[in-house]
Amino acid sequence: MTSPSELEHVRAVWQKMQGNSPIYDFLLSNIDIISATKGSVTARLPLEKNHVNSRGTIHGAVSAAIVDWSGGLAIATHGLEKSGASVDIHVTYIGTAQLGDTIEIEALANKVGRSMAFTTIRISKLVDGKPGPMVATASHTKYIQQAKS
Repeated sequence: MTSPSELEHVRAVWQKMQGNSPIYDFLLSNIDIISATKGSVTARLPLEKNHVNSRGTIHGAVSAAIVDWSGGLAIATHGLEKSGASVDIHVTYIGTAQLGDTIEIEALANKVGRSMAFTTIRISKLVDGKPGPMVATASHTKYIQQAKS
């Protein structure tokens, strides 16, 4: 179940990022954050021409950018305004999606500490409005600065 406050917070963090990241502006202008709870964000992205390679399928670099973006927002669900700098991104490309498909991104913040955060991301192709074949899975580690409690 989506908490309105966490969803509002994540959308506000995303709104602050827009206009400050040309790559996110180029790739994610039409992304829809559909839910957020503490430690979890789900979003959907219809694939357009700027998302695909010469074969008309999602480009690996787009998947990696989605992992970076969504992992950061999953970390933001812990009340953070900024989600730090990437230390490691590992993407496993399992399947593909094509121009015109919509993908669903599920990002989980597995651990958010004072200086490091660890996330996992699943990207799947939507089929009849529900997550279908897996496109990619990923792990994403970020260095964060969080106030000491």
